[in-house]
Amino acid sequence: MKKYFFLLIAIVSISFVQAKENMKTVYLAGGCFWGVQGYFDQVAGVKSTTVGYANGKGNQTDYHSIATTDHAETLKVEFDENIVHLGEILMRYFSIIDPFSVNKQGNDRGRQYRTGIFWQDENLGKEIKAFVAQEQKKHNKPFAVIVEPLKNFVVAEEYHQKYLQKNPNGYCHIDLGKAKQPVHTDSKFTVPTQSKLKTSLDKKTFAITQEKATERAFSHPYDKHYKKGIYVDVITKKPLFASSDKFDSGSGWPSFTRPITTDAVKFTADNSHGMQRTEVQSRLGGSHLGHVFTDGPQDKGGLRYCINGASLEFIPYEEMDKKGYGDYKIYVK
Repeated sequence: MKKYFFLLIAIVSISFVQAKENMKTVYLAGGCFWGVQGYFDQVAGVKSTTVGYANGKGNQTDYHSIATTDHAETLKVEFDENIVHLGEILMRYFSIIDPFSVNKQGNDRGRQYRTGIFWQDENLGKEIKAFVAQEQKKHNKPFAVIVEPLKNFVVAEEYHQKYLQKNPNGYCHIDLGKAKQPVHTDSKFTVPTQSKLKTSLDKKTFAITQEKATERAFSHPYDKHYKKGIYVDVITKKPLFASSDKFDSGSGWPSFTRPITTDAVKFTADNSHGMQRTEVQSRLGGSHLGHVFTDGPQDKGGLRYCINGASLEFIPYEEMDKKGYGDYKIYVK
């Protein structure tokens, strides 16, 4: 039984053409593959998805034979890691499955609905195993998620591809609306009132974050700061960038190739000072961070997030657990 209520959410964003893609592929078995595909098709940085059957007996099967061949309904996800981190892909996967359920997701039961993460690239496999091991530490009960190399992947019949786009009333246990929700909850972060900010921030930080001022080039210590850790919004304390994505642009401002997650920041057109630029703001707090340009490292996608140091607060890697940022360690290499 597969029925589904299709939810459309309109979002406003500014798109950038990546100078160079860093394509990775992961295979995700999460129960009914219709919903898994519908979900990941909405995730920024996901370039292509294909539903199929994986890790069964032999390299030939179809929807009516998988009970015999023991294949699992699986989604092939091809994503650009210059845009979306593997860690976010996996965090999102865990958010739409019950990792403890054996051969069952939602109302669907049977071996074909078992959960699993598969790969062909052994280096990617090492990252996947490390991620799952870290997630498992949060629970006393062992996961039922199979973690192993891919074998015998068979592309599913055409009528299964993009099924929920073709059949908006089709069923799946996954709420597609979750794809537009933050991958990490915002509940632990707060947005102070303007009156509180005026009393808690120094004049320079208030002017930059709330009035869109710009600090002088080469004036902030974070410009030449390369310690391992994360940079959080000085206002809300929500993570914005990882040290792994920081580079020396020579511009005099802290520069990054991508935000820590695809939902960390938002963009607005800035036509001030006779220029056409794209402003970067913290998504949760709405504070001004800086601007994004297309003259960044080509092999990292070509974007340069030019950020005012005063809008950031650095959290060292070794202090992330103690300060409540343990879930974000996956983004720091």
